[in-house]
Amino acid sequence: MLGFNRRLAALEKEGGCIRVGLVGAGQMGRGLISQIEGMKGMSVVITADLFPDNVKAAYRKAGIPEARITETEDIDKADKAIASGHYVVTRHAELLPQLTNVDVIVDATGMPEIGAKVAWEAIRHKKHIVMLNVEADVTIGPLLMQQAKEAGVVYTGSAGDEPGAIMELYDFADALGFEIIALGKGKNNALNVHANPDSARAEAALKGASPKMLASFQDGTKTMVEMTAVANATGFVPDRPGMHGRKAKLAELPGLFSLAEKGGMLNRTKIVDYVDGVAPGVFAIISSSMPEVHDTMKYLKMGEGPHYVLYRPYHLTSLETPLSIARAYFQQEATIAPYCGLVAETVAVAKMRLKPGEAMDGIGGFSAYGTIVTAADKRERNALPIGLIGSNIRLKREVEQGAVITLDDIEITEQSTIHRLREQMEKES
Repeated sequence: MLGFNRRLAALEKEGGCIRVGLVGAGQMGRGLISQIEGMKGMSVVITADLFPDNVKAAYRKAGIPEARITETEDIDKADKAIASGHYVVTRHAELLPQLTNVDVIVDATGMPEIGAKVAWEAIRHKKHIVMLNVEADVTIGPLLMQQAKEAGVVYTGSAGDEPGAIMELYDFADALGFEIIALGKGKNNALNVHANPDSARAEAALKGASPKMLASFQDGTKTMVEMTAVANATGFVPDRPGMHGRKAKLAELPGLFSLAEKGGMLNRTKIVDYVDGVAPGVFAIISSSMPEVHDTMKYLKMGEGPHYVLYRPYHLTSLETPLSIARAYFQQEATIAPYCGLVAETVAVAKMRLKPGEAMDGIGGFSAYGTIVTAADKRERNALPIGLIGSNIRLKREVEQGAVITLDDIEITEQSTIHRLREQMEKES
């Protein structure tokens, strides 16, 4: 990330600017607008949301005068408004990829179906796409990455999201030749696989968050999809279905992430996992085959070895997204992408006994939570990816609480964009 400050300042000095189109003015989107407004050489020139007043409020809060905010659903008017220095508000996300005056599009909806549509259209119109939508990435990311490559644009996850922050540690350690044993994150909420919008409602109200979104954190789905994204970027896999998820302190991690025969909990190395007790940080467990390196690590007070922990104690979510935007624009490189294809998947597990004829709801709802498995395990079980669940999925037969939902258990009552793209990806693989 070094040097983007100088490159952005130089771009602005030359009269240039990275013009960002944003989809979603929720908490992540609003933070992104304010963060970018304080930067040089970058601007969120248009934002799409079903509630335009939320976007206008976000722009005003970022210091944009009311007179420079224009609401329109017309392509030509939007392009002209941006060219004249206005900030555009629209209800229609499909407008953004068609605009001449947009360089990079950010999806901050967190909704797989919308993320699939936004990314697909962005790539089709040759715009770089930054995904604050890990749910869509773990479902159809390899297809989107391939399509972006063929279109000559960048498909990337976001800096600041845990997968992006973990990828920075991985690239750092891998470039230096360390052996990487494990990659992981701290979990912010105690795991409760039965959490739903009703059980999360009171805490969500206190935090000003969506009950459904908070439930997806509490039931573990968010953690599972985040570590699935890391797995697909690095080739690492979960050591067991659902990962270990132990409770531990930071100093205990090097010993915990050792093979079982050496006193740790692992059956193999090169794994992804999460730990209760080190949130909100992310970590990499590393080692070396070189005695001199171990001597130096001890001198540097990194521990007694043979395993050491690299720990980043923070991740700033959408406030760091501008770094991925700049990287895509200046270097045509991703922060994180599914370079290894699908080596892991997050599959749907019944939160309650599901009855024949019953329609499912989405992530963070009442029907299902996600758990990570290897891609081979997913294929063997014929399991339903969590990113595909929604009201267009109906149960054909009863599924017991706690059982993995299979593709044989369900029928699709209406084809969605993400289903269509998933089918295309599987045909092409």
